[in-house]
Amino acid sequence: MHDEPLPGLRRRGFLAAGTGAAALALVGCGDGTGDGRADSGDGKPRKGGRLRAAFAGGGASETLDPHLANLFADVARAKALYDKLADHGPDLSARPRLAASWEPDRTLTRWRVTLREATFHDGRPVTAEDVLYSYRRIADPKRAYRAKASLEPVDLDASRATGARGIEFVLKRPTAEFPNVLAAFGAYIVPANATGFDSAPVGSGPFRFVSFTPGRSAVFRRNDAYWDGAPHLDELELVVANEESARVNALLGGQVEYAHELSPTTARAHEGKGRIDIVRLRGSAMQGFCMKTDRPPFDDRRVREAFFLIADRQELVDGALSGAGVVGNDLFGKGYEYYADGLPQRTQDLDRARALLKQAGAEKLEVTLDTSPVAAGFTEAAGIFRDQAARAGVTVDVRTGSKDSYWSDILDNGTLCCYRSGAMPIEAHISQRLLTGSTTNATKWKHQDFDALYQQAQSTRDKAGRAAVYERMQRRLYAEGGFLVWGFADWIIATARNVRGVETGAPANTLDWARFDKVWLT
Repeated sequence: MHDEPLPGLRRRGFLAAGTGAAALALVGCGDGTGDGRADSGDGKPRKGGRLRAAFAGGGASETLDPHLANLFADVARAKALYDKLADHGPDLSARPRLAASWEPDRTLTRWRVTLREATFHDGRPVTAEDVLYSYRRIADPKRAYRAKASLEPVDLDASRATGARGIEFVLKRPTAEFPNVLAAFGAYIVPANATGFDSAPVGSGPFRFVSFTPGRSAVFRRNDAYWDGAPHLDELELVVANEESARVNALLGGQVEYAHELSPTTARAHEGKGRIDIVRLRGSAMQGFCMKTDRPPFDDRRVREAFFLIADRQELVDGALSGAGVVGNDLFGKGYEYYADGLPQRTQDLDRARALLKQAGAEKLEVTLDTSPVAAGFTEAAGIFRDQAARAGVTVDVRTGSKDSYWSDILDNGTLCCYRSGAMPIEAHISQRLLTGSTTNATKWKHQDFDALYQQAQSTRDKAGRAAVYERMQRRLYAEGGFLVWGFADWIIATARNVRGVETGAPANTLDWARFDKVWLT
C-alpha cells in the first residue's frame, strides 16, 4: 500500500482532518452557510464543480482496462468511462443501456439487438462491430477476463452485424435470460481494436479520460455528448484510500465528498450528527467464508457440512457487522429472483459438527483462514469464527493478507478465506463463480452435472420451470457447496452535505450504484 492514502495529501494532513485541525478546500464544497450544512437551494440539479470520491483500491497493479474490472474501485472507474449493452436495475432485472432493444426468435437461440445512437469520446459512433470486437476480446481463451463465463452461451464466430447498429447473436443453446449476458459484470463495450487503456482510454461513458495514476487517482471530465445526458459535474476524481479511517477523515476534512464503504460502527458514530450524510443500501453485500472444494480438508463434503454447522450466523452478524445486516443461509442472493427461500434456516449445531469431523477423520483439524482489512468486518468475522470453531475442536489459524493483493491471492491459493460479493442475479453468480470454466471460481466447485443443470435452466423458456432447476442447484450448494454464507451486510456510503443525487436504493454492482453522472453539488 502506498504511504499516502490520497494523492498529494500527506498522512499528517489526514490525521489533522480527523480532529478538525485542518480542512482542505474542494472545488464546489463551500456553501457559505457557516454551519457546516449545504444549502439545499431549489432542489434542482446544478452544473459544475469537481467531486472527489474515495474508494479502497488494488495498488500499483490497477488498470483502466474495463474487462479486467474486479474491485469496486475498478468498476467505478469503468462506469465513468464505458457503457455496457445493459445493466442491472435495483431489482436485478436487465435494463437497456447501449442496447435500445433486444428480441429473441421462437427457439431462443438467436437474439437480435438494436443499438441506440451513441458515440465514443473521439466522436466515432458505437457500432455493431465494436460490440462484437469487445465480446470476442472478453472471450479470448488466453485471457481471464471477468465476463468470459457469462458470455459462454454466445457463439461469437456465428454472431454477426446486421447493420451499423444491428447485431444477431447466435447462441449455443436456447437461453431465456440472454439479457443478463448483456448486463454481465465486466461486459463493457470498447472501440474495435482498442489499445492504450491506461494512457488514453476511449469509451462511450459519461466522463472522458484526463489522467490515471494506478493505486492513487483517476481524473475524468464531463462528456457533453453522452447519449444519456451530460453529467452535472465538470470533473470527477476517483481516489484510492485503502484505510477506512483515511476515507472518513478525508470526507470530514473536505478533501473528498464521497467515501465508499464504511463500517457500521463508523456510520453510527457520524449518523445524524450534521457533518456528513450516511447512505445505507440494506442487505446488499453477501458476507461469507469460501472453502476450496478441490483440496484437503474441504474436498471431503463432511468437513464442509461441519463448517456450515460450526457457524453461529447471528453472532457473526452482531459482531462483525455490528448488527447492520441479516443472517444468511449458505446461498447467494437472499431476496433476489430464484432464491431458494424455502430451505430450512441453518443454525449452529456443534455436536453434529463434531460427529461429522470424526467421520471424516478430522477430529483435531487445523486449518488456516485467510482474511484482510480489505473489507469491513473481515478481520472481525475471522476472529469470531476462530472462536466458534474452537468449541467444535477445530483450530483455526487466522492469517492476515495484504489489502492490495488479497483478492488475487485468495482466488487460487489457500483453503479457507473471508469472502464477500455485491449484488448480481443468481444466474450471474453461478456463471461467474460456480461453473467449471468460471474465471472467478474461488471455491473450485467443478461438477459437470452441475454445469448441465445451469444449461438446462438457461434453456427453459417457462419461468416456473426455470425456477425449479435453480432451486435444485441451490439445494445441492446448500448441502455440499463451498460458500459458507453467514450474512448479508448493509452497504454503507458517506457523502458531504452538499452532495445530491446519490441513489439510496441501488445495491452495489447495479446500474445506479457508484453512478456519478447523475450526482451534483449544491
